Amino acid sequence: MRYVSTRGRAPVLDFEQAMMTGLARDGGLYLPEAVPMFSAEEIAGFEGLPYEEVARRVTSPFVGESFGDAELRDAIARAYRGFDHVARAPLVQLAPGHHLLELFHGPTLAFKDFAMQLIGQLFQLALARSGQRVTILGATSGDTGSAAIEAFKGLPNVDVFIMYPHGRVSEVQRRQMSTPSEANVHALAVDGTFDDCQARLKDLFNDHGFRDAVGLAGVNSINWARVLAQIVYYFTAAVSLGAPGRAVDFTVPTGNFGDVFAGSIAKAMGLPIGRLVVATNQNDILHRALTGGEYRVGAARPSISPSMDIQVSSNFERALWLAYGQDGNAVAALMEELKSGGFAISQGALQALRETYVSGRASEAETAATIATIREETGEVICPHTAVAVKVAREHLRPGVPMVSLSTAHPAKFPDAVEAATGIRPPLPPHMADLFERDERITRIANDAEAIKSLILERRTV
Repeated sequence: MRYVSTRGRAPVLDFEQAMMTGLARDGGLYLPEAVPMFSAEEIAGFEGLPYEEVARRVTSPFVGESFGDAELRDAIARAYRGFDHVARAPLVQLAPGHHLLELFHGPTLAFKDFAMQLIGQLFQLALARSGQRVTILGATSGDTGSAAIEAFKGLPNVDVFIMYPHGRVSEVQRRQMSTPSEANVHALAVDGTFDDCQARLKDLFNDHGFRDAVGLAGVNSINWARVLAQIVYYFTAAVSLGAPGRAVDFTVPTGNFGDVFAGSIAKAMGLPIGRLVVATNQNDILHRALTGGEYRVGAARPSISPSMDIQVSSNFERALWLAYGQDGNAVAALMEELKSGGFAISQGALQALRETYVSGRASEAETAATIATIREETGEVICPHTAVAVKVAREHLRPGVPMVSLSTAHPAKFPDAVEAATGIRPPLPPHMADLFERDERITRIANDAEAIKSLILERRTV
């Protein structure tokens, strides 16, 4: 399997190289040159299999010869051993035809664990072979950071630096990043928004001298391996609801576009996904782009669903590459226009995007009301991001077509918002019950690439 950049000017890589590289040298994102197809018979064969076996079958064609079958099988088994539900990604029925896909049963209580735990295992295999040392740099709007720290803490050949927007994540999210005691992990509170953190991440990756000097590696959803791991639960959920014999719709709370893009790849592989519904909060740039054809950046407004407080959705570049017929030059031109505030999507590309995605938005009041309503109607307590998905999903229900709303985080990660909506303060699970008693280690830092470089050079292990 060969991987190419969305901007068409970077080396073609195999899976391991693409995973270890993260962001392409031309600033683009890696994607498989071609998407493998599964037959209806192969998809039907997933029914009743353990999650780990479906994961092996789905990911194996993308991994190619980078990891042997036994290596991949063992890595997947280790990755999901720490999840607290045997189904890994169980479905819960909300109403006739409407289901929640619970993606918060991993060690940090968020969907990011599905990808990050697997990447951690694959990184270890690759680094053990090469003897290389890497510096992982990540930007997070809340959940990626804790998942990355959990996956890589204590490893002897990895330093981890996670940037998050100071004051713009929940207290649980912050403490998950700041309380691990392992010396190789560092939580950096950046004076700015998530978009600022993501921009500084790209600045450092595009400084090739610095990148090579510290062995920079990325585990944000710019990393193809992150997207790949998330494809799996679309298959397990859809097959549980009757695929490939029937179509299934999915609604995805969307910030950086990686999770919903994984669904589009599952669809391209042959999974009969009817609609992929992009659900945004009040930071609705993606909804505006898909409905109006203009991708225009505004100010990210803080919300009760902070992981979605994003204006520049990195993985949307992958969707644009496909919509523009895999034209790297066209995508590079759009990304150049984005530096000046935004761009217009061509009519042909917009039509291609609309063939895969529909969209909706939820205001702050609607998000809170949905948390309350779901509690009253079903007894389920959901996080604000899940509530955004549920609100939008209800507007897109179709008779005879199951709808799956992705429940991306445990409600205990956002206790203030949940308590305000329901009067119930969801408790943390036992393994995290003492989170508020643990000591924190945080470095406050300016929204400045040079300052971040200096800190990495000072703190990393040589």
